[in-house]
Amino acid sequence: MKVFKFGGASVKDAAGVRNLADIVQAQGQGAVVVISAMGKTTNALEEVVRAYMNRQADELQRQLQILQTYHESIMGELAGGDFSAVHQTLRTLSDYLRRPPSARYDETYDQIVSIGELLSTQIVAAYLSHIGLPVRWVDAREVVRTDATFREGRVDWDATQQRIVKTVKGPVTTITQGFIGQTGSPDGTGYRTTTLGREGSDYTAAIFAYCLDAESVTIWKDVPGVLNADPKYFDETVLLEKLTYQDAIELAYYGATVIHPKTMKPLQNKGIPLYVRSFVQPGAPGTMIGNVEQRLTTPSFIFKVNQVLISLHPNDFSFIAEDNLSRIFGRFAQVGVKINLMQNTAISFSVVVDNNPDRLPALLTVLRQDFRVTYNDGLELITIRHYDQPTIDRVLVDKKLLLEQKSRYTAQLVVKNL
Repeated sequence: MKVFKFGGASVKDAAGVRNLADIVQAQGQGAVVVISAMGKTTNALEEVVRAYMNRQADELQRQLQILQTYHESIMGELAGGDFSAVHQTLRTLSDYLRRPPSARYDETYDQIVSIGELLSTQIVAAYLSHIGLPVRWVDAREVVRTDATFREGRVDWDATQQRIVKTVKGPVTTITQGFIGQTGSPDGTGYRTTTLGREGSDYTAAIFAYCLDAESVTIWKDVPGVLNADPKYFDETVLLEKLTYQDAIELAYYGATVIHPKTMKPLQNKGIPLYVRSFVQPGAPGTMIGNVEQRLTTPSFIFKVNQVLISLHPNDFSFIAEDNLSRIFGRFAQVGVKINLMQNTAISFSVVVDNNPDRLPALLTVLRQDFRVTYNDGLELITIRHYDQPTIDRVLVDKKLLLEQKSRYTAQLVVKNL
C-alpha cells in the first residue's frame, strides 16, 4: 500500500482537484490519500477563531462568508458530485459559532481550524466517486488518537495503530485528513478534536504509513522536490535527488518547509522511503529520502522570517545557571512557544522565536516575572547546512548581523535588513 499526501496548494481550485484525481488514478488506486485544507483555508479559519474569541460578530460573519463562497465556487466547477456532506459540515461550523466561547483559545482553535481538512476531503471524495473511482472517506479524528495537548497533539501510537489497521483495508482508495486527531474518552468528558501542529499533514501521512507498513509515502508539492533553498529567496536552486533520513530530519528541524519536522522519524523506524514530487509534473522523479549511503554535501539554505530575538537578564544580577535555565524553559513550555535558536553568556540568555501574535505577548509577560526582557522584532533567521565562508557572505549582503552560531555542519545567522 502507498500513502499519498496532497497539500493545500495542490487542491486550491477545481483544476487542482481534477489533477489530484488524475494522479491517484494513474499511480495510487487503493492508496491512502491524505489531504490538507484547500488553498489558504487554514489561514482563513485562524481569522475566524480570532473573530469568534474576540466576539467580533460582523468580522466573524464576513470571514464565514468568504470561507463558504470559496468552497462553493470549487464545488460549482466540479458539478455533478454529491456535496451534501460539505454543506452539513458548514452548517455544523455555523451552529458551533452561534454559541458563546466556552473553552480556552487553543482548544477552540482546534475545533474550528480542523474544519478545513474535513471540507477539502469531503469535496475530493465526492468528486472521485462522481468520476467512478471507488473511495472510502475516513474521518481521521476517529482513528488518530492523541493526548489533550491542543494545537500540538501527541500521538497515542498503540491506540492509533489499532484503529487504522481495523479501518483501512481492501483495494478501495482511502481519503482522509491531515493535521487532525482526537483526544478524550467516553467517561463523560467527551471526545475533542486536536491538531498535530501547523503544517502537520505530512506527519499524518507518516502516521498512516507506519501503522500500515506502507510501501512508500509520496508528498505532492508545487516544487520539483527538495531544493537546497526556497525559490522565493534564491534564483538558482539545486534539486537534492536523494537524502538520508538524518539529513532530511536536520533540514526539517531547522525549518525547511517542504517537510514537517515530525514526519521522518516514524518512516525511518520502519525503513519506509519518502518521495517528494511535483503535482505539476507528476512524471518527474523528485527527491527520494531513505536508506541512502551518501550524506548531503550541497550547501542548503533555510530562511525563517518574522523572527523575534529575545534577551533575558536576571533581575538579581545572578548568573545564567541551571536554576535560571530551568525557569526559562518552563516558561516557554507553559506558553507553548518553540525556540528556534538559543545562546547564553554568563549574565544573559538569548532566544529566537517566531513572532506569533497569539502567544508572544503571553510569553513576554511571564518572562518579565523573573527577568529583565529586551527584544528586537522584524528579524530573519538564516540557517545554512554544510556552509563555508562564501555561502555566509552571500546571504549577508545588505544585512546587519545580530547573532551568529556555528557548529561543524550548520551556521545560523540572525539578521536585520539594512
